[in-house]
Amino acid sequence: MPIQLVFDLDPGPPAELLAAADVALALRRLLDELGLDAFVKSSGSLGLHVHVPLAAPLDAPKDFAHDVARAVAARRPADVVSEMPKHLRAGKVYVDWLQNDPTRQTVAPYSLRGAPWPTVAAPLLWDEVEQAVASRRPELLVVTAADLRRRLDRHGDLFAALR
Repeated sequence: MPIQLVFDLDPGPPAELLAAADVALALRRLLDELGLDAFVKSSGSLGLHVHVPLAAPLDAPKDFAHDVARAVAARRPADVVSEMPKHLRAGKVYVDWLQNDPTRQTVAPYSLRGAPWPTVAAPLLWDEVEQAVASRRPELLVVTAADLRRRLDRHGDLFAALR
């Protein structure tokens, strides 16, 4: 049984990381309305991941995740899509709910990514996401291997509640 839901927020060019961050905040508001907690992490690549711990098993977690993705897209049709075809995603953020299929894999927190510089799929504070969007500074959402020890010392494991 799944212990969490995962939403992969994938910006379709020319949309970028800040667009994914803005959508993450909208997704968090919706999940809060549903009485669900949400945790955010950088993907270590182009987008963000929103993780939702499940207090009790869901009968159909993938279907529920799809419903949530459709609800976010309905609220923000100009910049969010919930369906996979690439031609629908240009300039929008795809809320990938398919991550909730048992055959899918999502990069684990604290994983080093294969990028031109050593980025990490790192848990973030929601305040960091809000600040990055408000200040239009995507670099605030990028965590490198060199940043990780300082972040852990300062904040602890921001994903501890998900284990």
